[in-house]
Amino acid sequence: MYRIGISGSYGGINLGDEAILEGIVGGLRASTESEITIFTRNEEDTLRRHDVDRAVEIRNLTREEARRTVAQLDLFVLGGGGILYDRDAETYLREVELAAESDVPVMLYAISAGPLEKASVREAVRERLSDVSVITVRDSQGKRLLEDVGVKQEIEVTADPAFVLQPDPIPEEALIRDGLEGGRRKVGFSVREPGPAAPDIDVGHYHALLANAADFVIDRLDADVVFVPMERNKMDMQHSHAVIAQMHFADRASVLKGAYTSRQLITLIGRFEFCVGMRLHFLIFSALAHVPFVALPYASKVMGLVEDLEMEMPPLRDVRTGRLIAAIDRSWDHRDEIRTKIQQALPELVERAGRTNELLQKLLRTVAKKSDHRTHAGARETS
Repeated sequence: MYRIGISGSYGGINLGDEAILEGIVGGLRASTESEITIFTRNEEDTLRRHDVDRAVEIRNLTREEARRTVAQLDLFVLGGGGILYDRDAETYLREVELAAESDVPVMLYAISAGPLEKASVREAVRERLSDVSVITVRDSQGKRLLEDVGVKQEIEVTADPAFVLQPDPIPEEALIRDGLEGGRRKVGFSVREPGPAAPDIDVGHYHALLANAADFVIDRLDADVVFVPMERNKMDMQHSHAVIAQMHFADRASVLKGAYTSRQLITLIGRFEFCVGMRLHFLIFSALAHVPFVALPYASKVMGLVEDLEMEMPPLRDVRTGRLIAAIDRSWDHRDEIRTKIQQALPELVERAGRTNELLQKLLRTVAKKSDHRTHAGARETS
């Protein structure tokens, strides 16, 4: 029975992060006997959502309290997700440092990195990762950035843990409540707020961009537009309504009201005929549901997905209304080809996502051998 701690951006804030955790925990439960502790922002939410044994609101603990918690583990897992960026990297790296002090092995699980512009943060990343046993990232951009920072360990590119998820059914009444049962074809949209992980987003630019794109979709495809908030309790709802306020056909747009799990959201997105989105996991869910989409890459992690699926779309800052509408128009006309491309690319991404768990299992076997060696050595000394 391995004692494994997992730390990331967990606690019910973002459905994408919860999908990541669900993928990690599912892999662990299927492959090893383990006692799983999640370091989270919200203990109650994490225990309700996930099949784990314990949840700890680690940010509320002192350094010494956190050290004692980490020291009880056989393995500390940092990730997955985009957690190594300028503002919060050192916060997440605290437990990595505490694990090193307590001789607890550390694995980085399919993370993304960046932006990392501050010299002090780059130095902290380089130093803290020097003792990490296994480093995996979910995109090649993350690998390049960590190498540029000076990380010397081997870095393997795997894939986002959400790629292993299977869809769950949705109650019929929930679909009716959100207006997704019957009627005109539906096209899904997603937004995201600017923040420390996406500091270069120009809200005015992308609001106008999406409003014009949504109007075009409604007029061109005779469709209704549904905005899917991945962070319901934060700013996604506000930004979705702000985009709708700029639309000419605002009466044909709505914001998803129901509270869905990550697996249910895959099913729900599967009811759309097309998607246009910014958030990474909205796009991953679209791919899992085999729904063609156009991405607006605001960060390297989204660009990494676009590259993995062999699609073409420039970064958000380089996109203007005409270019986006042309991309949507072209992609709609070739949606069957895009769907086929997604279906062909998915098996490799699913395999790469599973590879991360394989590396974790390999590390656990190393931990077990060291533990057995210490036990036998102690027995010899006693005798």
